[in-house]
Amino acid sequence: MQNSDLVSSFAEIAREKGIDRDSLQLIVEEVFKAMIRKRYGSDDSFEIILNPDHGDMQIIHVREVVENWAVEDPVTEIEETDAQVIDEDFEIGDEVAEEIEFKDFGRRAVMTARQTFSQRIRDIEKDNTVEWYQDLVGEVVVGELYQMRRREILVMHNKAELKMPREEQIYRDRFRKGDMIRAVIKEVGRESNGDPRIVISRADELFMERLFELEVPEIDEGIVEIKKIVREPGDRAKVAVVSYDERIDPVGACVGMKGSRIHSVVRELGNENIDVVQWTDDTVEMIKRALSPAKPVQVLLNDQLTPPRAKVVVQADEVSQAIGRGGINIRLASRLTGYEIDVYREISEEEEDIEIQEFSDEIPEELLQKLRDIGCDTARAVLELSRDELMRRTTMNEEEAGHVLKVIRAEFNDDDAAATAAAAPTKEADSAAPAVEVEAETAETAETAETAETAETAEDIEPEAEASETAEAAPSEETSDAPEAEKAPESTEETTDAPETDVKSEGAEAAVAEEASEAESEEAEATKTSKAPEADPSAADESTEKESEAEESAKEKE
Repeated sequence: MQNSDLVSSFAEIAREKGIDRDSLQLIVEEVFKAMIRKRYGSDDSFEIILNPDHGDMQIIHVREVVENWAVEDPVTEIEETDAQVIDEDFEIGDEVAEEIEFKDFGRRAVMTARQTFSQRIRDIEKDNTVEWYQDLVGEVVVGELYQMRRREILVMHNKAELKMPREEQIYRDRFRKGDMIRAVIKEVGRESNGDPRIVISRADELFMERLFELEVPEIDEGIVEIKKIVREPGDRAKVAVVSYDERIDPVGACVGMKGSRIHSVVRELGNENIDVVQWTDDTVEMIKRALSPAKPVQVLLNDQLTPPRAKVVVQADEVSQAIGRGGINIRLASRLTGYEIDVYREISEEEEDIEIQEFSDEIPEELLQKLRDIGCDTARAVLELSRDELMRRTTMNEEEAGHVLKVIRAEFNDDDAAATAAAAPTKEADSAAPAVEVEAETAETAETAETAETAETAEDIEPEAEASETAEAAPSEETSDAPEAEKAPESTEETTDAPETDVKSEGAEAAVAEEASEAESEEAEATKTSKAPEADPSAADESTEKESEAEESAKEKE
């Protein structure tokens, strides 16, 4: 193989690998220097001349002419006799340049050159890959999944291998070999063996930011800016945005008409819930917005602690919304605002609470100070925390946290027991009072019934007396006048019918008395059974009038 053929072969390989001319020249020189070192042990006395345009290459060996039998290093020195064989004009001290043919190196040297050339090509490819992807850090790429491993998945992009570790994946994602995956380039580096390490992510906040830039033109143009994003991949995220144009609502621009813009982002992220809030420099207002959908009533800041803390009071029915499922809402709000947020329930005036300092005789001052540091100034505020939450926020051990909760709960249990005991006599008195009132009412009803019966009896006696007098006068009139005697039996019959009407009226009165009270009904029934039928006064008056009319008619006939 000629030198030109060898150079042409190198150039073809370089073009396939995307290597420029200058890099190719450096690689070829490095390859032949390796061949020279393999044969001569050093390449200091050799020069390589390469012309990539014409494919020419020469290896020149330069040596100094010395006296015969005075050569110490055959690589850098040549005897005068040998130099004059090349050219008769060479003298001692001159430099002799001699061209070396490739065939002089042998097969082993050529194989070494080939391996060196391949290795250098791979190294340059790796360097180019790292440099190219370093410029793409933070950008979204789309690749094909070609291998799934236990701890990571491999994605091919432009013949480069991208890795997505498990912690950079959304736990709801389910992929199969051959799927197209969209992710953001998070990190570019090198493995221990020098290979490029390109890490892509779908769980990073930067991925969500790039998706918003693709879907919201106002963000891409710089009118709306994303100030901060916090998320728990696959569950929930909060995005704070601000608008530099008063005419544009930043939240509305990100959400879109009927949620068209944000729905695209949500679908790409596996139906992850996204809360978009408007950024403000007012810390109190920002904390209120970050805790949405809850609406805090009061926010108190404590910037002296590290990290700073915020005490947030919300209504009792909104505590669960402020905390979120598993505490996700309050965690995201704390990361978004930079404050450690403590949520408290709004206590009404009817509810009692105890200052935490009141337990100083049972709880050490060190533990009380830890409770005050996290904003738990009252006993109910401590009881709203679980043991694990109390241990995490105050760095107490399990025994200390359990003791604190036990002491505070015991205090509230004692208060509840005392309140229950005080309420018991009152309930007994209240239950006894109605019984006394019922008895009094029953007695009054009985007295009223007896009085009414006595009055009715007196009224009935008078008509009876009048009826008896009328009956005595009737026989005398019958003996003196016959026609009058004929009419008498009619009046007697009418008189005998009167007691039936009287009995019915008494039965009605007895029914009314029974409905008034049971005692009255019993007395009324006893009175009714013992009493004989009495004449009705109105009926007696009617019979007297008829008798008088009969007498007048008899006199007229006479």
